[in-house]
Amino acid sequence: MNWIIRAPERTEREDLADIYLTVRRETFTWVEPSRFRHEDFFTHTQGEIMWLASTPEGEIAGFMTLWAPDDFIHMLYVSKEWQGKGAGSALLRALPDWPHQKYRLKCLINNSRARAFYLASGFVSTGTGTSAEGEYDEMTFFAE
Repeated sequence: MNWIIRAPERTEREDLADIYLTVRRETFTWVEPSRFRHEDFFTHTQGEIMWLASTPEGEIAGFMTLWAPDDFIHMLYVSKEWQGKGAGSALLRALPDWPHQKYRLKCLINNSRARAFYLASGFVSTGTGTSAEGEYDEMTFFAE
């Protein structure tokens, strides 16, 4: 797939909020679904740089956000029907200076598919912690 990676238009933010809500409810099955709300997206992405991945036909497959002051990938979410088709990898490649820049993220340990994706993408576990959604691995991509 030839993914188009770009900044979202203001009118597309609702679509990204839909993806954020749906993927969290589908994936984080150990968390009460009512804890996730549509408006979370707008609160959780304030001040972050954002990219979306779309098909050449314009269908949005997913998005990624970066908290630039700490080179911290805060979110990378891909709709279920597009998972495993390269959208996540394309989003990572869009990061400034990838793969020559060090990046960090947190990945919930129970999210085994995402954890496997990050490990396959070159991230390594550099610590652990606990959040409201459960235990997580702190993961770091060390620049080449």
